[in-house]
Amino acid sequence: MLILGVSGSPRRGGNSDRVLDAILAGASERDTDIEALHLSSMEMSSCIGCERCRKDKVCTRFEDDITPFYPRISRAEGIILVTPVYNYNVTAWMKAFIDRLYCFYDFDNEHPRGWSSRLAGRGKAAALAIVAEQMEPEDMGVTMEAMRMP
Repeated sequence: MLILGVSGSPRRGGNSDRVLDAILAGASERDTDIEALHLSSMEMSSCIGCERCRKDKVCTRFEDDITPFYPRISRAEGIILVTPVYNYNVTAWMKAFIDRLYCFYDFDNEHPRGWSSRLAGRGKAAALAIVAEQMEPEDMGVTMEAMRMP
């Protein structure tokens, strides 16, 4: 089993990375393969909405550091997304990563257009963690929804 951890923090070794490391350490104790992606150290283009991925089933517009991870994302039985709160939302790195997962959606031709994820219904699980300086939940803004919805 593969668990893929994704840190959206711009600071390596900061609180978000420490939270991700702790989660992955727990997963590794269960005879699980783990892999961490630190998005701020990756060369990654933002989705431009070209929609080539709807036909190709993977982003073929860009060849960057995210490209080799598409098969691992498909194979992973679990994905962990960790981000600090930036301006009541996820970081730019996490948003770009989530947008690049668009290639895993299938759409029908009805209007309004229906959609489904090719990652859903396959026994996969996701865990989300948010690191915030403030103590009140409302100070997280839309951070959790921005990660939970996709």
